[in-house]
Amino acid sequence: MLQDTQTVRCYQRITDALVDQWNRGYRTDDLRLYLEGYLAALRHTEAIEPFLINRLEEESSRFLHDPSNFASPESKFGYY
Repeated sequence: MLQDTQTVRCYQRITDALVDQWNRGYRTDDLRLYLEGYLAALRHTEAIEPFLINRLEEESSRFLHDPSNFASPESKFGYY
């Protein structure tokens, strides 16, 4: 669980961006590359502590691999 406020903000930005990219037609491989690039930028700029980046990576990867995060509201209720 993320508790550091800056890390939580990064998590929110990443997950919002992943869903936005999904809605634009990008799929899992592209989203994974986006996530890796974002995390690499955080590591390069030393914006947050390395151990927090590792936690952020774990949580973001978990989000990315959960298909329910990318299901449209219509498909959840059986509308097509």
